[in-house]
Amino acid sequence: MALVLLQLGQCGNQVGQELLELVSQDGRSDRSRSRADTYRAVSLERFFRQEAGANVPVARAVLVDMEPKVISRTLSKAMKSGQWSYGNQSYFCQKQGSGNNWANGFCIHGPQHEEAVMDLVRREVEQCERLGGFIPIMSLAGGTGSGLGTYITRCLRDTYPNSFILNQLTWPYGTGEVIVQDYNAVLTLSHLYQSSDALLIHENDTLHKICSQLMNIKQISFTDINKVIAHQLGSVLQPVCTRWSISEYGTNPLGDLLESLVTHPEYKLLSLMNTPLMSDKSLQFSTFTWPALVKNLRQMLISNAKVEAGIDWQMKLPSAGHPPASKLISDRELHFNTSLTNLLVLRGKEVLQADTDGFKEQALYTTWMPADSALNIWRTCTTFNKYEKSATVVSNSQCLQKPLDSTVAKAWDMFASRAYVHQYMKHGISEEDFLDCFTTVEQIIASYSSLG
Repeated sequence: MALVLLQLGQCGNQVGQELLELVSQDGRSDRSRSRADTYRAVSLERFFRQEAGANVPVARAVLVDMEPKVISRTLSKAMKSGQWSYGNQSYFCQKQGSGNNWANGFCIHGPQHEEAVMDLVRREVEQCERLGGFIPIMSLAGGTGSGLGTYITRCLRDTYPNSFILNQLTWPYGTGEVIVQDYNAVLTLSHLYQSSDALLIHENDTLHKICSQLMNIKQISFTDINKVIAHQLGSVLQPVCTRWSISEYGTNPLGDLLESLVTHPEYKLLSLMNTPLMSDKSLQFSTFTWPALVKNLRQMLISNAKVEAGIDWQMKLPSAGHPPASKLISDRELHFNTSLTNLLVLRGKEVLQADTDGFKEQALYTTWMPADSALNIWRTCTTFNKYEKSATVVSNSQCLQKPLDSTVAKAWDMFASRAYVHQYMKHGISEEDFLDCFTTVEQIIASYSSLG
């Protein structure tokens, strides 16, 4: 089934371009002939289409920004690759941005440009023989990506009520990229919870650590960070066997993912951990085994260490037979990351030899979710993006509770002093709207806190 990307704002356009570039490169990697042909065919049908007059595959994507510069660069980078391009009429831009103001993007630009943007979406959908859903890609920090992106997501839900929507969101640096980013994050999350099926979140602070500690990059750019996001997204969205049949790739990637992970409407926040990740130089001298990869990934999940170099090996699951409140359990055991559901994706050589029993322990999951229902495993012996073996876990768990708590606390502090509130009110967001959004996000926090 085809997936339509919506690249929204500067961050969304840059991440979307890197994802499509990775998909294009991964599909051309050397593999056994028959499997390579099948893998590439499924991958191309999922992310690209043929267009009259185009000599290369055309991305199933709609690009939106309120300033032309980013879209112009994105189109140019795709064209220079010589392997794929965007459609001739697949983008929309204006000459004035949203000024990092969520209300400007949501209340002003959204209604003004809804018809034009949704017309582009409609044209792209009409090119899909079988629509598998939408992936809006956007930031939580700015005005266009977060504000306009939230509005367009709501339009998608209204126009295509039966289609799957997975929003990929980039969480800004905790030290601050934009002075009002905490307002923007609260407003975005509260509204998207009503219209999106799931929110897959990447944190810039974590991505920065991956680039520094694992990739050994000295001068880290947003391009480096976007490449990591693209790699992690591709590790889940590229063709893989979603049923226990190593010879057939799943045909409904978003439907299968959401069925595996989003079992209750109060729990829609997804995080992603992946191993290995390293520089090309280190990769030349590295070998990987499934026991080591699976062991590391499991401990990353338990200790909420999204960077492999930061694994806390002292943190353990509660011993069998001990209730969560037992005084015999150490503080480290009490604060492990409790999951609602997990999706384990394994790719590469000898994948059937990977022992995944460690992810099936009931102690990993909240008490009311049986482990056999909480865990899904996807596998393929096809390698991914230069790694002969790779393991990814997409987790619906308490992973994001801490940054969410921190963001809401900082937003409350600003709101209590009415800092910058007038800038939102002049575009149509009232104090009551703010309070409603705070209530929604605090309920999300409470729901995840109750998992364990």
